Amino acid sequence: MSERSASRWYVVQTQVNCEAKAARNLISQGYDVYLPRYLKRRRHARKVDYAVKPLFPRYMFVAIDMATQRWRSIQSTFGVSRLVTNGEDPATVPDGIVHALRQREDERGFIGIDTKPTFAPGDKVRVLAGAFMDSAGFFNEIADRDRVSILLDMLGRQVRVLLDADMVAAA
Repeated sequence: MSERSASRWYVVQTQVNCEAKAARNLISQGYDVYLPRYLKRRRHARKVDYAVKPLFPRYMFVAIDMATQRWRSIQSTFGVSRLVTNGEDPATVPDGIVHALRQREDERGFIGIDTKPTFAPGDKVRVLAGAFMDSAGFFNEIADRDRVSILLDMLGRQVRVLLDADMVAAA
């Protein structure tokens, strides 16, 4: 979107799991769209992978110049449920929101999600999955980017265990 354009950002609600389809169809109609995405970490069968997911499931932003573009065609675009409105008129996104989201993107275009635990050393935690599932312990420290160190009571003594950060919750 150019600086001199009279376009403003609006919100489009998409059909379930149709964000990319709606974006392609809106772009083909000449609209500028922004679909913020992030990499979601998934664990399955001792394997970790990442999937591209929309930051706001079922929602994206579209830039519309109300003076020159026919915005009502958005309502019948494949993949779109509706343009979010305020009464009869499309509801504008406050200035700076889209710019602020784009500033948080990495070099690949994904928004970083901070998944580090917010525990303090000594906080009581519970293990959510794995061999120690439902065990209670105490948070010790962040071990590395994806793992935490906790202390579990085992056989009458505290044992330090390293677990994936998403396997631990506050007790």
